[in-house]
Parts: sequence; structure tokens; C-alpha cells
Amino acid sequence: MVEGGVDVSIEQKDEPRGDDGGRRDPNTCPSCGSHYRDDELRATLRVCPQCGHHFPMCARERIDSLADPDTFEEASSDLRSSDPLEFFDLRPYRERLAEAELETGLGEAVVIGSALLDGHPCELSVMDFSFMGGSMGSAVGEKFVRACESAAEQSVPLISITASGGARMQEGILSLMQLPKTVCAVEDLYDAGGAMFSVMAHPTTAGVLASFASLGDVIVAEPGALLAFTGPRVVQQTTKERLPDDFGLAESNYRFGHIDGIVERHELQPFLARLLRLFSHGR
Repeated sequence: MVEGGVDVSIEQKDEPRGDDGGRRDPNTCPSCGSHYRDDELRATLRVCPQCGHHFPMCARERIDSLADPDTFEEASSDLRSSDPLEFFDLRPYRERLAEAELETGLGEAVVIGSALLDGHPCELSVMDFSFMGGSMGSAVGEKFVRACESAAEQSVPLISITASGGARMQEGILSLMQLPKTVCAVEDLYDAGGAMFSVMAHPTTAGVLASFASLGDVIVAEPGALLAFTGPRVVQQTTKERLPDDFGLAESNYRFGHIDGIVERHELQPFLARLLRLFSHGR
């Protein structure tokens, strides 16, 4: 179970296990077994040089890889989730939020702000899976809405990069209300003549996939990313049928026309720069 989200069976990819069943070093590639130092992974944008496996990437690293140097201006950094339900499972929700902030250095599971990308102005909304599984609560929904509003006001495209286990269960119905809220925000952006490019990283699932992540003018994904409403393990247990090996992965979604393309991380910045040039033509 992803903390704060849905069961998407991602532990085999992002939390690889060693032969003895213990947790493997996070800098060891789960696909080919190659091991890297932190600085080596940073130099390759956290992509394995041997096999091309895409390691998880935090929001700030991703922003640095896309935005022109010293151009990103973060917005709504002080926005935090409250605990309207006073939720308690094994631990209080407030304690989980504080722990996530200490571990990630983020106030929430999404970072928004304006930037230049190859000299073109844009608005960025970048999710971070390491903050409670990238789950979407009321603060995440509100920050995304503000990013849409800012993009509309500035007449610039919005680039949305998602990595999420879905709605945040600790906020109950309030988290589910973020689905229509974010969908309406995208619709308002389009009504204002704006554009949105959606980049789905591993994993993009459940409520986030079912709302704003699937509404981009152009929708692409990173190789091997899980893009599904629920994970293959749950689907297989429910249907009692054997699923294809690539069920729910970016490659399967591309084959069935659910996304417009698969873009490797090294190619993402020039790809988005091309889109910005195309969608800003004549302005």
C-alpha cells in the first residue's frame, strides 16, 4: 500500500529487493544490478547508463534539469495540508506530514512556480513521489489550481509532471474533491486560450491519472512508468487472470493510444522546448 495513496505494486521497481530478500541499495539499478554513487546518478539525470532504467527523481532535481539556470521562481511554498479529519491510523496524520517535510525538504507533494525553459516562459507543476507517495490532498489540489491560474494570467503554457499514488486517504472525501477541482482548473486554463503539457513519471496512478494528468494538449511519459488507475497486482487478484508483462506501463499505454509518446529523461528538456516554441507561435 502506498502511504496516502492506492496500492499500485511499485515496490518491485522503486524499492528493489536483494537476493536475500533485504532492501537493495537505492543506487543499485533494479534492472541490471549496476551500482552508482550519488554524484554519478546526478550526472546522468538518474538514468542508468548501462540499461536506461529511470530512477526516481525528486521535484527540485527535475526542475533544475528543465528550467534555465536561476529562472525558477517558486510560488505558494508556504501552503501546507491541514488535518481536517484529525485522521489517525497507526500514526497521526500530522506526524506523517511533519516527517515527510523533514525527509524531503518540501512543504507538500508538488512544487509550482514560473520559469524559463530554453528561453521560453512557462509555468511548472512538478510532483514528488517521495512526499507521502505523491498523494493528492487538498493542498496539492490547491497548488495545482494556482499553477493553472498563473499560467492563464501570464498567457504561458503549463508543464505538469506527475508522480503519484493517487488521492491522499488521510483526507477522505476532501482529497477526492480535488479530482473535479483540478479538472475544472484545466478547463478554465483552456477557456483562457492556454495550453498544458503533461509528463507522466513513474508512477502516475488513481486519482491523479483520472483527473488532470490525462488532460494535457500533449501527453507523454517516461520509459517504464506505471500509468494505471490501479496496479497490476490488484487487477490480477480481482480478475483472476494473468496480465501481460507490460500491463499499465508507458509502453502499453502508448501502444493503445492513451499517450502521445514516450520521452527519455535526457530528451525531455529539448522536447518540451520544441512544444513551447510551437504553442507560442505568433505571440
